[in-house]
Amino acid sequence: MDAEQLREYGHKMVDFIADYYKNIENFPVLSQVQPGYLRQLLPDSAPTHPESLQDVLDDVQDKILPGVTHWQSPEFFAYFPSNSSVAGFLGEMLSAAINMVGFSWISSPAATELEMIVLDWLAKALKLPDEFLSTGQGGGVIQGTASEAVLVVLLAARDKVLRRVGKDAIGKLVAYISDQTHSSLQKACKIGGIHPENIRVLKTYSSTQFALSPESFSEAISQDRASGLIPFFLCATVGTTSSTAVDPLFALGKISKSNGVWFHVDAAYAGSACICPEFRHYIDGVEEADSFNMNAHKWFLTNFDCSALWVKDRSALIQSLSTNPEYLKNKASQENMVVDYKDWQIPLGRRFRSLKLWMVLRLYGLEKLQAYIRNHIELATKFEDLVRLDSRFEVAAARKFSLVCFYLLPPKSNEEISDKLNHDLLDAVNSTGKLFISHTVLSNRFVLRFAVGASLTEERHVLAAWETLQEKASDLLTNL
Repeated sequence: MDAEQLREYGHKMVDFIADYYKNIENFPVLSQVQPGYLRQLLPDSAPTHPESLQDVLDDVQDKILPGVTHWQSPEFFAYFPSNSSVAGFLGEMLSAAINMVGFSWISSPAATELEMIVLDWLAKALKLPDEFLSTGQGGGVIQGTASEAVLVVLLAARDKVLRRVGKDAIGKLVAYISDQTHSSLQKACKIGGIHPENIRVLKTYSSTQFALSPESFSEAISQDRASGLIPFFLCATVGTTSSTAVDPLFALGKISKSNGVWFHVDAAYAGSACICPEFRHYIDGVEEADSFNMNAHKWFLTNFDCSALWVKDRSALIQSLSTNPEYLKNKASQENMVVDYKDWQIPLGRRFRSLKLWMVLRLYGLEKLQAYIRNHIELATKFEDLVRLDSRFEVAAARKFSLVCFYLLPPKSNEEISDKLNHDLLDAVNSTGKLFISHTVLSNRFVLRFAVGASLTEERHVLAAWETLQEKASDLLTNL
């Protein structure tokens, strides 16, 4: 690593990235390439001799960027956002420069201690219970994704029960989710050895805005106990992927606690909004939870990956995930003076991810972050109003945050073509390159999802997207 070469190349790279952002609206939002396109453009093997940075950047411009779906485009309205920001980018640069592997406190004390402090800051911004702070028996840890977060707490919950009832009882453990819970929970159950037939997927209904019913949860527990099974884990969601439904945390938490069930709250997307006082009520009842997760890399201006997980009892994680090989032993760890985050996660190694979250919180401050969230929700409200004003469209689910679910109504005599009509509309708007939206299925109906959340999105982008949707809808209806 030559400092002067880094300075020269670093300037060139920053200029390249700045130009990319400056011109990002000129790219099709959804990549228009065909599968296998890149193999035809690149050599079969690595170069023998060094190539220039300019040659590499030229290839990025000409060969890589056409195959990129531009998540940072202001016209990206698919899935959920994956925010980037100047602060997040600078923190990522600094983390790459230091390039430590912070598996234990001694491997880089600042990495461990900054993570503890920054997650305490964020917990306080969310007004989480004190039990989730590092000053008590719990604390926060940065995972890569919400999928990793739910996996580690499921493993902790599993082992906590098995230590009590014996490891041979794993076939009796039952996990509870709703039909709106993210698929990562089912993958976590696969990895954790929970039998597929012991995953209870509880049905939700549009009449309750697709929230998990405490009554159905309680009834399922009673039935499983009567069958000799062992309820052990519930995942509730604040802001489901399909429609941003919010499960009733307080009631679900009370039932969980009275039945010895680990209660995890997945607020991967909507948790960011809860730093705003007017949206904090959506996580009322979190005091009943054993663990809570939000993705700072979704809607909190922190570059991917940065998934914040808090637990009330860190010992449950450590007992499940800890290893203590001779080559990692040290005085601080042996005397329990420090936190070793290797025992809170699946991999051993970990990056200095707290730097970028720290920089986001410091360079923007909570007031600006709140304003950022509110602006997106206002834009989504405006889009929802536009949908409601056009009698050809229908809003499919109540909007709570910055996601609008809607669909194009088919002619009254042709209801059975609704799904195909909306699938065709999805393909038509996405193939323009002017915007990118995604879909889901609610109450057996194919619906479109319009998620506002890219850091560059302004009102003009939302209005232009709506014009494209209206135009393509008119074309489809005319040709029926």
